[in-house]
Amino acid sequence: MIPAKIGPISITTIREKGVEYIVDWFDQHKQSFYTLGWSYIRNQQQMEELFYRSIIKIHKELPRFKSETSFETWVTSIFIHTCRELSDDRSLQASEESEQHKDLFKALDQLKEYEKEAVVLTYIKGISQEDTAHLLQVSVEKMKEHLFSGIQSLRKGMGYGSRFNGCKEYHKNYIDYLERTLDRSKKVDFEIHIYHCQDCQEDLAAFQDVMLTMLNLTERMEDFHVPSGFMENVKDRLAEKEKHRQQKNKKRRRMGLVFASVFAILMGIEVFTGSFTNLYYTWTEEDEQLRAFLQHDLGERLNLEAESDGVKIKIKSAIADDVQTLVFYEIEDTAEDNQYVIDYHEGVSVENEPEIMSRVKFPRYYPPDLKSDVNNKEKNVYHGKISLLPLITDNGTIELKITKLQKLIRDSSDRNSFRTYQNMEYETGEWNFKIPVTKQPSIEYALDEETEVEGIPVRFDKLTIAPTATILQYAISNEQPEKRIDILNYDHLKVNNKKVKADMYGSSFFDSPQDMNWTTFQTHFEPLFGEKPKKVNAQFESVHLTIEDQKTIELDASQQYPQTFEYAGSTISIDKLEIGQPTNIVLSNHEIENRAYESLQFNIVGEDENETSSMEMNSEGVLVDKNWIKYDMNENPVAYEEIEQPRYFFTVQSIMVHSDNAGEKVTPKRMDIYGYNTTKYLNDVVKISLE
Repeated sequence: MIPAKIGPISITTIREKGVEYIVDWFDQHKQSFYTLGWSYIRNQQQMEELFYRSIIKIHKELPRFKSETSFETWVTSIFIHTCRELSDDRSLQASEESEQHKDLFKALDQLKEYEKEAVVLTYIKGISQEDTAHLLQVSVEKMKEHLFSGIQSLRKGMGYGSRFNGCKEYHKNYIDYLERTLDRSKKVDFEIHIYHCQDCQEDLAAFQDVMLTMLNLTERMEDFHVPSGFMENVKDRLAEKEKHRQQKNKKRRRMGLVFASVFAILMGIEVFTGSFTNLYYTWTEEDEQLRAFLQHDLGERLNLEAESDGVKIKIKSAIADDVQTLVFYEIEDTAEDNQYVIDYHEGVSVENEPEIMSRVKFPRYYPPDLKSDVNNKEKNVYHGKISLLPLITDNGTIELKITKLQKLIRDSSDRNSFRTYQNMEYETGEWNFKIPVTKQPSIEYALDEETEVEGIPVRFDKLTIAPTATILQYAISNEQPEKRIDILNYDHLKVNNKKVKADMYGSSFFDSPQDMNWTTFQTHFEPLFGEKPKKVNAQFESVHLTIEDQKTIELDASQQYPQTFEYAGSTISIDKLEIGQPTNIVLSNHEIENRAYESLQFNIVGEDENETSSMEMNSEGVLVDKNWIKYDMNENPVAYEEIEQPRYFFTVQSIMVHSDNAGEKVTPKRMDIYGYNTTKYLNDVVKISLE
């Protein structure tokens, strides 16, 4: 059986063994896929065609499988796409329908396509909500909306009617609440509301009935057997196709011998051409980052231009891979001495994004590069880059539309900084481009290394070397509730003898539902051009921890404040406790040197023993470096990354506690402290084996 995670070696094995390997995998999973297929199409002939086409497509697309999701999820995405093709093909429409199908899928046939897919994948195929969202190429929240509307539609079709009037603002909580995945604070708020709202009680009960019906339907699917001889018929068709392929290959081999000598000559020319290209771009390309891509033949010059109101934008090149699509640009103000940058979130859109780009990933953020020589050479010209979504095809044309540019207002006291969020100015216009792009391949290395950070296991799973980034995928154990790692920062990777710095904005959560005891993350580093890693060392920088350390502090409004209590080796003051609407509580601790905690995790509990769910908090704090030198960011702004080992300590926390009932005062009974957060700087190096 093919494992859920497929590394480069096993993919190679599958390619060597050919279609037979994939057929064997389908033979072992035919029950669930046969059931899924019946959600779209109608008879045995179509089902055989569905399996036949899916296996061929999977074999063809296998080199592009990147193991970012499980193999089964990837196969399911291709299977669903094939289902849609066949269900739209009128030449294959069934003349008769299975009586078994009419009975089993009658409830589902009434749904809209997007509702049915969400319901079938989640409750019949048994795929997680995150993977279902990935398959349908929508966000998890949008998928939940489809799931909710699908269950609502089923409820009407099952005789419940539309008489239920639950509060719409709480509909989004139904599924997570019934599946027991709702956040603690939201759960408390929801249960309080349900307790007081009769309409929502009835609405939720009917909704739960339909979900239980879906689970019963799932149990009935186990009796929906695949007909005998089904896979044998599919295998016979595949064997016939392979026979024809081999006959064609015999003819091609003769022609291949003729072209072999020509290819050898071309390879020799490429050696000389590559050397010349490297020198050519050294002379002609000012942007060092773009120059590196061009020298390694990862893109080509485009020089596409558009002008609006005296501002000229030139698209210099575009580099695409499975991580992102990097667009290098140059902006010239031909009328005045202004520099402008493109902000992906303001006035930038890809008109044909749904057709050519993946919505599963997110564009990376690249701040303006003010220190480079090229951007300090001319006052009216700026060279930059933006990250767009990765392509879903091998090549395509990006229809980029720009309607707004951000003016680069440099700080007069420091030419290497600028005001990002205050007093921003924009230049409006319209610049349109059609950018041809070709997706470059990436290389993945399966890892099997484990270490400990602050006593918590950290596992290294995968190293991806893409043209635009180097990505380290790792997992952190969450089996120690008394201590957990929230963020693990890296300083750099050393691959062979080359260091690549970690991207300050390049760490992200990477969902991996297959292993519930580990939480998976990815960290992005600078690209490695042409490196084939033999030795990899990971240098840690810092770790942000949550420490569980429970303590209960009794609160009594009749007492005089301030009062103090001891926690985590520090003396904390309750400066104020004022009953009202809202009730105000103020905590403070100005002694920060060698303090164990940076911030506290706590909740206020009222007299009715319910955790108060509505709290607002304002905080004050102080930023210090490794030597406990304080920085006042208002009086003397300093870039955060320029401070050596910065830490931010909360010194004052003002809590406003609101009642759920308007006009009612909140009388707090106690404060439950769950734990605290702290940052530790590391100097650990982990040697990672690629064998």
